[in-house]
Amino acid sequence: MDIRQAADYLGISSDSLYKYASESLIPAFKLGNRWRFKRSLLDDWMELQSSSGLQIAPEKSVKPRQKKPVSRAN
Repeated sequence: MDIRQAADYLGISSDSLYKYASESLIPAFKLGNRWRFKRSLLDDWMELQSSSGLQIAPEKSVKPRQKKPVSRAN
């Protein structure tokens, strides 16, 4: 796929996709001076991204702060 087709497939702008490809954040390769994308690699990448977001860090025990008593001026 070219950059326009891949951007439509992913639902993002061509400019964003170009930036992601240039920064190697998304699987892409250059054919001549044009970016190309394989649908299967994009699907695998999206699956990896969505599954890595499901990993939940173990909860840390956080004790709530106690408020100091307010002294009343008489």
